Amino acid sequence: MQASRAIVRLVVALLVLGAVYLGLAVFLSRHVPSNTTVDRIAIGGMTPNEATVTLKRVLAARASQPIHLETPSRTVDIEPGTAGIDVDLDATLADLTAFTVNPVEMWARLSEGEDQPLKVRVDRAKLTAAVTQAAKAVDSPVVEGSIAFTGAKVTTVVSVAGQALNVPETAAAVAATWPGQQVVPAVMTITQPKIAAAEISRAATEFAVPAMSGPVRLLAGRTTVTLRPVTYAPALSLVADGTGVLQPTIDTPKLLAAIRAAAPGVERLLVDATVRLVAGEPQVVPAVIGATLDPLTTPVSFLRALTSTTRTTPITMSSTQPKVTTAVAQGWGITEVISTYTTQFPFNPPRTNNMRIAAAALDGTIVRPGAQFSLNAVLGERTPAKGYQQAPVIYAGRLETAYGGGVSQISTTTFNAAFFSGVRIEQYTPHSFYISRYPEGREATVSWPDVDQKWTNDLGYGILISAHLRGNDVTVTFFGTRVWDIDAVKGPRSNGVQPKSIVDDRPGCVPQSPNPGFDVTVTRIFKKDGAQVRTSTFNTHYIPEDGVKCTSAATG
Repeated sequence: MQASRAIVRLVVALLVLGAVYLGLAVFLSRHVPSNTTVDRIAIGGMTPNEATVTLKRVLAARASQPIHLETPSRTVDIEPGTAGIDVDLDATLADLTAFTVNPVEMWARLSEGEDQPLKVRVDRAKLTAAVTQAAKAVDSPVVEGSIAFTGAKVTTVVSVAGQALNVPETAAAVAATWPGQQVVPAVMTITQPKIAAAEISRAATEFAVPAMSGPVRLLAGRTTVTLRPVTYAPALSLVADGTGVLQPTIDTPKLLAAIRAAAPGVERLLVDATVRLVAGEPQVVPAVIGATLDPLTTPVSFLRALTSTTRTTPITMSSTQPKVTTAVAQGWGITEVISTYTTQFPFNPPRTNNMRIAAAALDGTIVRPGAQFSLNAVLGERTPAKGYQQAPVIYAGRLETAYGGGVSQISTTTFNAAFFSGVRIEQYTPHSFYISRYPEGREATVSWPDVDQKWTNDLGYGILISAHLRGNDVTVTFFGTRVWDIDAVKGPRSNGVQPKSIVDDRPGCVPQSPNPGFDVTVTRIFKKDGAQVRTSTFNTHYIPEDGVKCTSAATG
């Protein structure tokens, strides 16, 4: 019996204790643990409703205040409501008053109190949009400083670091600290300029301002060249090196151009010696040694003068030796007429125009000892751009018009001068049919680019060619030192062929007078001191020049 009563008493005691424990758990779920604060607001011992009212009352003003985003340059406000962020009191109190029978948690609520963080609801899209909008007010690009030389003035742009608000990290900081912290340091990305503001200031003080403070005098031998700041400013600049230090830089071509403009005679152009006709006699024109501004040392000397006390510096001139010295030109031995030849030409203004252009190009040509002469190389292509007009030429046995017609008379006259000078004739092409104004077997046509007249000056002396038109004559004269006396002997005509008669009604037809074709040989006899040394022969075959009668009304 006694044992049974003991068991009953134990069960009753356990039931009572269970009821008390359960009651305590219920009590704890209906009251905030003592000594508890939320964001430093005391709510310990309060019921959830009392705690909610207290928190709303205290936090209402704080939660409605704008959030201040603090940046290095300014503070930008965002509104919590617009940013999609507000206090979640239910979630904040849930962990403090949730029902539990866990003795550890119950003991913690009875024995401890601590400051609990406020929980907030965050609309991430709205918060990101609000911070992005705030970034527009504070973001600024980096400003790269510079120093420019404009006119006679120094223009300075001060370097400024760029800043950009980091939207994701700043939004996260707002969500983590609001509403307990109304001022939130914005997370910024700072971009430093390549050239520091201090370097801009240093370069301006030490170089730019002194450089533009007055004229610079350059001493080139006996010549003094004065350059004013407005003149040399376009050649001057400051460029950052790899370490961000501004270094003075000179645009050499612009500097040299400024010096030449300020003192046109500071340089002396190189002139090769040559031979020209003076009053009809060949004279040696002496060579001139060139003197030019040194492109390597001149900029260095100029930069040194810009910050010197005297603003004066000597500059070095570079000497250039002529390729043809006076001694070389004298050694050519061009002293007398060694051959000359004249042909007559008919009235034809376009043809005469072409001959004048070709003669002007040929006149003054010097053929050095051992050099080869090419008439096409001297004249170049005969084009309208050079002033050539259309005039008669021979093509496939018929006269046609083409640019440069008539230049073959210059070629024939030159050929005869070459013939009688004794040079070695290597390439020539007679006209296809005989033209009576030229000597039989001693004439040469020319056409660009293949039909050429070439000969080599093997006389041991130079040759100066003179070519000019006077009246209806064209004369080509070779000056040099006479080596040979040349005679020409023409043989009889042979293998005669009579021309045909052609009636042509095509537009552009050029009439022709009939002349027979034939073969002829010319012998060139080389003599020295009256004695024959050698001979060479020139064999020419002429086709008949057919008689052409043009009947078209459009014939020119």
